[in-house]
Amino acid sequence: MTTALLFPGQGSQSIGMGKDLAENFSAAKLVFDEVDEALGEHLSSLIFAGNIDDLTLTRNTQPALMAVSLAVTRALEQEMGEPISSQASLAAGHSLGEYSALTALGAFDISTCARLLRLRGDAMQTAVPQGVGAMAVLIGGTLEMVNELTHQAAQGQVCMLANDNSTEQQVISGHKEAIERAIVLAPTLGFKRALPLKASAPFHSSLMAPAALAMQEAFEKTTFNPLALSVVPNVTAEICSESNGFRTLLVTQVAGQVRWRESLHFMAAHGVTHFLELGAGKVLSGLSKRTVPDIQTQAIGTVDEMKAFLAGS
Repeated sequence: MTTALLFPGQGSQSIGMGKDLAENFSAAKLVFDEVDEALGEHLSSLIFAGNIDDLTLTRNTQPALMAVSLAVTRALEQEMGEPISSQASLAAGHSLGEYSALTALGAFDISTCARLLRLRGDAMQTAVPQGVGAMAVLIGGTLEMVNELTHQAAQGQVCMLANDNSTEQQVISGHKEAIERAIVLAPTLGFKRALPLKASAPFHSSLMAPAALAMQEAFEKTTFNPLALSVVPNVTAEICSESNGFRTLLVTQVAGQVRWRESLHFMAAHGVTHFLELGAGKVLSGLSKRTVPDIQTQAIGTVDEMKAFLAGS
């Protein structure tokens, strides 16, 4: 059995996520405490019992989802008595989940990651004025269809593929008017559905260039420690073993495409037989089942799911 660790991104959040972990595992509680201290606020209170609209603000969602993924990771390590890297040969994270993966594998500590993700969230939110950008999810189309749709809908504005998530799901991002045109055009090009996403900014589009610059400046002051495992970056969908390579990769990722479908196929082609999703929800497990159905998936985000994994390991 060859396992890859997967770390979820934005869209997996829910109020109460990670609460049972913090109540049952001291290692998990320490993660939330460390994030709270790093940010100088009780983000954990918002995560456990706050308002979903506040949690969905990207400046909160990003460090919150990382906190849950690292709480799962640290609790697993506490119970197994060995590092999470002993359970796998590769890792990957979806968008902000790439930061979770790097932190779980030792590139930075939790406090550093929390501050980086708060900066990333703020920079992405302020890169484009409110109401200027938008995102939409496309169901039941091919990449060729997406390329034609974005070409027709752009009309001089930004309209581009942001996330290639699975064989049947892509996300587009750009100017609000262009995304609205794309939603109207999509059925005429053969898409099953095209729906607007509740996103606070046009993530992973060229409109995010100011945010990419902010992250580049931040990484110039950040130490990247060696990785315990190789990671498959979003923007290349190929192995990167050197943590320092992520200085550039994470900057490119801000305005670049999340090549998740290709990443899944890459891992499958390199012998991965099992995916272990660490964190909130089961979004990545669903995408993998639709894209590489022969690979077994297991999500761990609750105490019960952790107990089931430990009982079978």
